[in-house]
Amino acid sequence: MPSLIDIRRRIRSVKNTQQITKAMKMVSAAKLRRAQDRVIAARPYATLLGKVLANVAAAAAVDPDAGANPLVAQRPQHHILLVVVTGDKGLAGAFNSNTIKGAQRFIAEHPDAEVTMELIGRKGRDFFRKRRARISGDHINLAAKPAYEQTAEIAQKAMELYRNAETDAVYLIYNEFKSVVSQKLTLTRVLPVEVPERAAPVDYIFEQPPAQMLDALLPRYVEIAFFRALLESAAAEHAARMTAMEAATSNAEDMIERLTLYMNRVRQASITKEIIEVVSGAAAAS
Repeated sequence: MPSLIDIRRRIRSVKNTQQITKAMKMVSAAKLRRAQDRVIAARPYATLLGKVLANVAAAAAVDPDAGANPLVAQRPQHHILLVVVTGDKGLAGAFNSNTIKGAQRFIAEHPDAEVTMELIGRKGRDFFRKRRARISGDHINLAAKPAYEQTAEIAQKAMELYRNAETDAVYLIYNEFKSVVSQKLTLTRVLPVEVPERAAPVDYIFEQPPAQMLDALLPRYVEIAFFRALLESAAAEHAARMTAMEAATSNAEDMIERLTLYMNRVRQASITKEIIEVVSGAAAAS
């Protein structure tokens, strides 16, 4: 049976851990609000850009002089670039492990293709580097606070590989933010670009040929797809960490209650034992 000193030391240790998890929960809650605002602001822009792209593509399709853009060219998927978005830190529940397992599952489902990974986030980089996976590049300190300029560079690198036929498809795998308690693992194909269907005909007056506008819109559409994925992942990471730290704080509270109850029982047993010894000694003396 542990002594009272050992139990008190254990209670102090759990209380210190509880303070840390509570502070991390508050920090993640503050960061989540800012990240959620960025996601909400980016979603309408990405949706509207898709609609404009669909209308411009429809107008460019009827132009006999327009050449096919290389970003929409379909090829057999012998070489695939998989962009994996994880976090730079842990203590976020199953956030990082779900993404890594999803990437491993994707590779297993494409045994005939050569899958190369572009890793965003320290956790994914460390995991796949230890397993000597095929990695084309890694990016640290970007997943927590995505910057459009850095994200656009990654997208431009992927587009350049696709234009040069060094890869036949580009996929993004990341956690999409749904709510504070729900994040959805999402796998989406970015290249070749699948032009959204035209919802309703719109009579545009184009100052430039539609084909030229399409050539300008497609790279921006890919860049926005990358940037939105990072924004979604950042918000999902903060939500997952906040939920995990809340659960850890609650578990610490339960453990403190159990340890306190056990300490009281040990103390009561010690007091009872001392009383019995005193009474037994008095009875023996008489």
